[in-house]
Amino acid sequence: MDKQKDIKPWETVSSKYLIQRPWLTARRDVLRMPDGKLVPEYYVLEYPTWVNIIAITTEGKYLLVRQYRHALGIVEYELCAGTMDAKDATPLDAAKRELLEETGYAGGEWTELTALSANPTSMNNLNHTFIAKGVEKVSSQHLDETEEITVHLFTLQELIDLLRRDEMKQSLMVAPLWRYIAENHLL
Repeated sequence: MDKQKDIKPWETVSSKYLIQRPWLTARRDVLRMPDGKLVPEYYVLEYPTWVNIIAITTEGKYLLVRQYRHALGIVEYELCAGTMDAKDATPLDAAKRELLEETGYAGGEWTELTALSANPTSMNNLNHTFIAKGVEKVSSQHLDETEEITVHLFTLQELIDLLRRDEMKQSLMVAPLWRYIAENHLL
């Protein structure tokens, strides 16, 4: 086995924002590698922390939402998800808020399953996925003006069938779902 080389972080020489909008922030960095070489153009997309919730009701049903996704031009099933904002102290707070707002469900026992990066090469945020077991319907939805979301309950087998048919496209949702299913020997 080869001895692994100690890899060091690169130094940021300068940064310039190219666009700063609510849902799109991009910057161009000038970087210096450990050997002194300059990388004159390195682009980073900045996003807030994202959260996903694998919500399971007291009856053992899996809670999914369905909504339109413009970039792919599709309507698809997804986990309840959203972004952390200024009023959220932690990703868990954001996840609980998003579940209540998008579905009207709350409560249960919460644990964090994973924190993944969509693309650590060019994106600066993490996506935290939480398991919420024993959630219950406590209110109606409280959607943002641009949200049109329907709520759906699936048995475990229906959820597995949906995944096997490739009917969920969001990789940061599909990967944690399969991990949860595999780790809990649910196949």
